[in-house]
Amino acid sequence: MGWRSSRHQHTTAPTVSSRTAFNYDATTLRLYTRSKIESIFKTFAPQLDSKQYIASAAIFPMRVNNYVLENLIDWAVVPNDPIFKLVFPQPEMLSADHLQTMLAILSRPESSRVQVRNTAEQIRGTLNAHPARQKEENVPKMDGKPVSGLQHKYRETVLFFPMEGQFCHSYCTYCFRWAQFTSVGSTQQFKSSDTQLLPDYISRYPQVSDILLTGGDPIVMSAAVLAKYIRPLLDSSKTAHLKTIRIGTKSLGYWPMRYTSDADAKDLLKLFDDVHKAGKQVSIQAHVSHPRELQTRVAREAVRLIRMTGAQIRSQAPLIRHVNDSADLWRDMWREQVALGIVPYYMFVERDTGPRDYFSVPFSEAYEIFTKAYQQVSGLCRTVRGPSMSYSAGKVAVLGIEEMYGQRVFVLKFLQARVPSWTSRVFFAAFDARATWFDELKPAFGDDQFFFEKEYEELGGKSHEGSSGQVRFREGLASRG
Repeated sequence: MGWRSSRHQHTTAPTVSSRTAFNYDATTLRLYTRSKIESIFKTFAPQLDSKQYIASAAIFPMRVNNYVLENLIDWAVVPNDPIFKLVFPQPEMLSADHLQTMLAILSRPESSRVQVRNTAEQIRGTLNAHPARQKEENVPKMDGKPVSGLQHKYRETVLFFPMEGQFCHSYCTYCFRWAQFTSVGSTQQFKSSDTQLLPDYISRYPQVSDILLTGGDPIVMSAAVLAKYIRPLLDSSKTAHLKTIRIGTKSLGYWPMRYTSDADAKDLLKLFDDVHKAGKQVSIQAHVSHPRELQTRVAREAVRLIRMTGAQIRSQAPLIRHVNDSADLWRDMWREQVALGIVPYYMFVERDTGPRDYFSVPFSEAYEIFTKAYQQVSGLCRTVRGPSMSYSAGKVAVLGIEEMYGQRVFVLKFLQARVPSWTSRVFFAAFDARATWFDELKPAFGDDQFFFEKEYEELGGKSHEGSSGQVRFREGLASRG
């Protein structure tokens, strides 16, 4: 299908030394899921009780590969190693009640797969599977019908979810799209296999300058399948206004051999080069959560080969407790990225979904971490923006914490918004040391609501007309007419 020929599922746990070999070059991708946790722990971490981790992985998606196991995790410090926490669902990600419920049903020999799945789905149903009103407000319409596999939240940017790319080389435990990997084929997924959908849609909206291929991870697809979605965008006058093709991927960290030694690695790089020669920009939106991901020899070679095609690499990641909640770590990560030619782009805060209570960092602490790191880097690193949250109304950044009119406040600003004019002003929220998401904030100075809320409510009332990106485009046409 979309996978290259080197893929195959393993049948046994890896049999390498538990010492991390940071220059190991894997050639064959082997994937390990929940059923292999016990055998992996016997090999690498026999001191751990696998049962609790298996219970957590029954709720949250779990997939890890041989490269991550053998190169990125420092097994000598597990369970406190940040990469271990990044790829193995932790028992603490569940409430005590939910953990005990899963342990109980998994321990009963008479429990069927259906019973286990139903129990897991009940628990998932309490965890806000689709944050930021993605389904209600982001899905566009064509000819009056919802378009499967597309989101058009912001006027200039369209997201596309290729069906063959709706999984990853390894799953991140904090992923805000975790629900898509737990109910394959259900209504929780955004996906499409229609290779003509993108050019058809973009041709109707000349304000669209960027598309983002996302998932999952589109780089799990073979170069040939990826090309089927990208090449129709290159040669048509109807898509001449499209300037940038972004690809969201964790592959530089989790499987850099995709660019160096996979069977079609050269074809993938040639595709990037062809896009560049066609006058459009490839932007690899690299998810880099920890400096260790780019410290292997093969990861650095992958960065070099991508940049040789003319593609840009921008890095982004959320601030994640237990993984990267350190100013010095972000300082080092941004410095190393710039040294490799990568552009630091975003520091996000953890989304309001899934195990947010385990991973989230309060805004006040996030701002302190960001500013302390920012103070210690050169101007080339200061392309990064944050801490930012992908709230339903738009991307909101915490610009500062100030004393104003006798009140301590957060200074906030939209970096991107459903209504573009919202990005032109700052606004203020009452300081709350415990707040981790926008819904927990209250307007400062006794205001009843934030400046954008009334217009946002009115925009929501137009969701039957399509996504916010579509509605704003049509309103712009009407105002010019």
